[in-house]
Amino acid sequence: MAWLAKVARQLEIPAVLTEEDPPRNGATYAPIADTFPDADALVKPTFGLTGTPEILGRIEGSGRRTAVLVGFETDVCVAQSAIGLKERGMRVVVVEDAVFAPGEMHERGLARMVAEGVERNHCKGLAYEWTRTVERSRSVLQSPEVGDPPFPL
Repeated sequence: MAWLAKVARQLEIPAVLTEEDPPRNGATYAPIADTFPDADALVKPTFGLTGTPEILGRIEGSGRRTAVLVGFETDVCVAQSAIGLKERGMRVVVVEDAVFAPGEMHERGLARMVAEGVERNHCKGLAYEWTRTVERSRSVLQSPEVGDPPFPL
């Protein structure tokens, strides 16, 4: 997740950071928060982010029509967020190796989202989709700011 965040930053892809009950669950993982120092994390009191007007406004205000989701938990917050964004006409991609839920709930959440029309991708595939060319992938994915990926490229 942190590596993909660095790739997004290099490509100037905007990020919307959300936190559910930060006093209890903690703040955004520092390596991700530090990657987007200008993106203040928004508190998400709902499981699906579309239920929080400030977050939905930030996403819609980006002007982007594709939402790429990473985070916790695959079967609850990620699934409800993805489905809510899909219902609002967005293209939604869930990054299967950058979302998590314990045990079988991870795969159940992914299956539910796919059944609702959410696209499934993985960090490596998405990074190459974002960079599009051999030259750009080399310059971005091998840059010191991105660092080593958690898998072979």
